[in-house]
Amino acid sequence: MLCHEVDYKIIGDDMQLVEVELDPGETVIAEAGAMNYMEDGIIFEARMGDGSEADEGIFGKLLGAGKRLVSGESIFMTHFTNQGQGKKSVGFAAPVPGKIIALDMKTIQGEINCQKDAFLCAAFGTKIDISFSKRLGAGFFGGEGFIMQKLQGDGLCFIHACGTIIKKELTGTETLRVDTGCLVALTSGIDYDIERAGNLKSMFFGGEGLFLATLRGRGTVWLQSLPFSRLAERIYSHAPQGGGRSQGEGSVLGGIGNMFER
Repeated sequence: MLCHEVDYKIIGDDMQLVEVELDPGETVIAEAGAMNYMEDGIIFEARMGDGSEADEGIFGKLLGAGKRLVSGESIFMTHFTNQGQGKKSVGFAAPVPGKIIALDMKTIQGEINCQKDAFLCAAFGTKIDISFSKRLGAGFFGGEGFIMQKLQGDGLCFIHACGTIIKKELTGTETLRVDTGCLVALTSGIDYDIERAGNLKSMFFGGEGLFLATLRGRGTVWLQSLPFSRLAERIYSHAPQGGGRSQGEGSVLGGIGNMFER
């Protein structure tokens, strides 16, 4: 199924939004809750599935919904269609501070694997599926776990990640080792595995985690500078415990003062 040909612009710097422009009759699909605004003439409908296979039947829709449920996503996707006159726009915002990556699927052989919560929206006709890691090491110890999202099509897809985005091109002769939580997406020619992070001393006291992701092959890899899990952990560690008042980070008496709070 050919994807709809939509236009877009990305707005903002560190907390970005993508505005998708639809001609009459065009549709864009998005994760539930991603919409920020839409112009008059655009209607939306929650559907079970991405609509890329019109003849999949109820069993196919239930199977697709089950896969999304396993990956931790909503079983429904929202379809936004321009039923007005002339071009209309709809905006989608990422749920975390970071960047939105626009992918022209025709230029990456029509397929990409990404972390399971990276997908934001795509032109109608894009197939949103899940892929399973072929290796137990990557499944049990990889930051993205056993399940990743697989996007397939020939149109535009938009994914998001936290922090700054780093794009790496692998030629097939080198190995790229990254923190498991920093991996955002990779093209189908990249082999993803897990290896131990050095010796036992480095694993437990190096601060880089127990395992690293190893990427080999020919293709493109997208990395994020700040995994949301790392940001959430830092926020939680500095949050006042038990509802007490926080003493600022620079307070010498911060820790001592907490001992006397009731």
